[in-house]
Amino acid sequence: MAWRCCRATSRFTGEIHANLRESFISTFLFMCLFFPFTTEAGLYTASDQLVVLTPDNVDRILVNSTAALVVEFYASWCGHCIAFSPVWKSLASDIKEWKPAVDLAAIDCANQDNGPICSRFGVRGYPTLKFFHSYSKPDSKGEGFNGFPRNVRGLRHKIIDKMETHEEPWPPACPPLETASKAELDNFFETNNVGHLALIFETSNSYVGREVTLDLLQYENIAVRRVLSTEDGLVAKLNVTDFPSCYLYYPSGIFTRLHVQLEARAFYTYALQRLPGVVRAGKPPPVTSDLAKNTTEDQWRPFNRSRVYMADLESTLHYSLRVELAAHPVIKGEALSTLQRYFSVLAKYFPGRPVVNNLLKSVDTWLKGEKDTELSYSSLRDALDNTAEVPNAALPEGVRWVGCQGSKPHFRRYPCGMWTLFHVLTVQAEEAAGKDPQEVLQAMRSYIHSFFGCQACATHFENMAQESMSHVGTLSSAVLWLWSHHNHVNNRLAGALSEDPHFPKIQWPSPELCPNCHGVKNGEHTWKQEELLTFLRSHFSSERLLSDYLEEEAQLLSRQKERLVARHQEKEQEAKRGAERRARQTQDTLVKPPPVEEAEEEGEEVAKEEPAEEEEERAGGKVQMSEPPPWVKPKADVTHQPQRRPSIVGLKFRPPQEEIVDLDFINQHYKAKALHAAARVSSRVKLRTLQKKEQPQPGAGLEQGPVLRLGMQPMDPEDFLGQHKMLQKRILTGKYTGSEEEGALEMYPRPNKRRWMSLLSVGFSRLDISLCVLLYFLSSMCLLAMYLFFKNRRRLRRAKVALP
Repeated sequence: MAWRCCRATSRFTGEIHANLRESFISTFLFMCLFFPFTTEAGLYTASDQLVVLTPDNVDRILVNSTAALVVEFYASWCGHCIAFSPVWKSLASDIKEWKPAVDLAAIDCANQDNGPICSRFGVRGYPTLKFFHSYSKPDSKGEGFNGFPRNVRGLRHKIIDKMETHEEPWPPACPPLETASKAELDNFFETNNVGHLALIFETSNSYVGREVTLDLLQYENIAVRRVLSTEDGLVAKLNVTDFPSCYLYYPSGIFTRLHVQLEARAFYTYALQRLPGVVRAGKPPPVTSDLAKNTTEDQWRPFNRSRVYMADLESTLHYSLRVELAAHPVIKGEALSTLQRYFSVLAKYFPGRPVVNNLLKSVDTWLKGEKDTELSYSSLRDALDNTAEVPNAALPEGVRWVGCQGSKPHFRRYPCGMWTLFHVLTVQAEEAAGKDPQEVLQAMRSYIHSFFGCQACATHFENMAQESMSHVGTLSSAVLWLWSHHNHVNNRLAGALSEDPHFPKIQWPSPELCPNCHGVKNGEHTWKQEELLTFLRSHFSSERLLSDYLEEEAQLLSRQKERLVARHQEKEQEAKRGAERRARQTQDTLVKPPPVEEAEEEGEEVAKEEPAEEEEERAGGKVQMSEPPPWVKPKADVTHQPQRRPSIVGLKFRPPQEEIVDLDFINQHYKAKALHAAARVSSRVKLRTLQKKEQPQPGAGLEQGPVLRLGMQPMDPEDFLGQHKMLQKRILTGKYTGSEEEGALEMYPRPNKRRWMSLLSVGFSRLDISLCVLLYFLSSMCLLAMYLFFKNRRRLRRAKVALP
């Protein structure tokens, strides 16, 4: 009797028990409460390996498609649809290799945008399955699946029945599914260019042959045919007694039996996909000699595929902590909490060498003691490099991939190492009897969400975690959860461009690695959970980790010490260079070149006096200044000072300006300039006075020579002190008496208008002052215009009001 809880036309048989139905409904309610965004997208996502139909792609996918499609029409609010969704997802994963011939799709009819599409195909109840032939017409409504089973095996057989009754045109990628005869096989290699022909002998009601045929349709250099037990000629020729059984037929006419652990579909498929020369379509065959030729950046390291290497775990830590985290200069908020959980798990459960464990524990302790809400990666890098010099603690730098090395630089490596690391951590957490079963899984989930570089990978993992991670309640179930979802990812990525042809993605562990982990129930492959858990505990235990290719601890600590010493020396040199740079900046600030305009004016004044001095030199001999007086401040050498680029093309270079103007410094600066000018003028006046008083006499040149060579007489200190006080008084007070003003005219020439303009501008050029004046003038004109405008407008309004 059909259930009526969704709608009157909702169809669902009683094959699923009530407790399973309640479990799925409670799961759905949990997801609605805590992850509402997942319900808005329907029950399926792109990571479920099926096509999610929308109004934008429905015609492109269903109409004129080269592959047949089976579409589920569902409503996201329907409890039966929710309970059926895991079956549909499992079916999509199970027949992933059939996609070129037949694919699965789904559409949410509860979405208002999809309502017209569901009505167009005549859907009235949920869930509804419809089969669409390849090259379907736009008006095709598909064939209904009446009374379809609610398990993967039954649905798979139903799809094969639909494919066998497929009308023309046949899907081009689908191989023939009918049985083979002896006459066809005798001439098979004349019409087919393959190296292997697999013959599966079975009874008429068996689907193994057709399932294996579709499983191998994406592989080249092999063909699969189904032979019934009633084909007496072939059965007698090969002496076949077991049904099902698989035999290999070669072009040379030789028949050999394919030996597998169990005579079932999964074992046939696994064995046939690994025959010599059998490769996935579109991928080059793996050549073993390439590994010896070093196709990777590093030298190839031989390894045992059935073991885990510590070198892979340490390489993963290096890349995760020193490369991937380095992309986040500042870590704060949720990311900081994720980092703390990540290091907490590593410090507790990482089965590393003592030096590595000591470093992880020291960083974990440091992170727990941090009270800031954000953390810079540079400080974390210092902790990873052990700048605190924690004794006997170090983390190796660089990567040495062994079990995770790939045939090419872009294959495996870090993703393989990350999976291996968390498999090891889940097993170690179980051995240590951790308190929280989800501690490692949640740390992995948050790290992948916050830091993992592949955003699409992070999205897929988050989708898986949202679906079922909350069901993990024991430490052993955490180990199995990670294993099962790792296999789910392997199934989804099998055949992708990221798959290494030397290391194909399979359902791990393989029958060769763990024969007891595999079983068959009702013709279907099953995993034996107890044997599998025992294998995982042994495979990822700390006792079985291999230490090959590791750097010695003493050498590791020595290299770390050398790096720290070099780092300290570099910091000291950098500090020394910084101090020298600051000293030069301070010196340049204290000793500034005179402004360009003042320098030009002083040059003009000196140029006027140079002709008279040249005449005196010609008359009395060459006059030289041995040294300037001690009270005269030497001029700064500005020949080597870099000039700044002018702000406007065509203007003169400005002298370097300081952002902060020190008034005391400016006062002292002009005092020094005044003293310098006073000393220069005094020396010239003294020289001229002496030359006028003393007329040169014949024969007296030798006596007066020293005086003329010196060019000036030493000033009386009392005279210089009086002049200095008088100048200081004038500069500070700005007041002059009559006699002092006359003296000032002689000792310090009166500046002209340009000089006063430069002093008032305090470093501004004439163009800057002109622009300021122009802007003030334009602002005044604008204000005046606004005033006149509003004044006239007010008059007009008054005039309008005054009119009768």
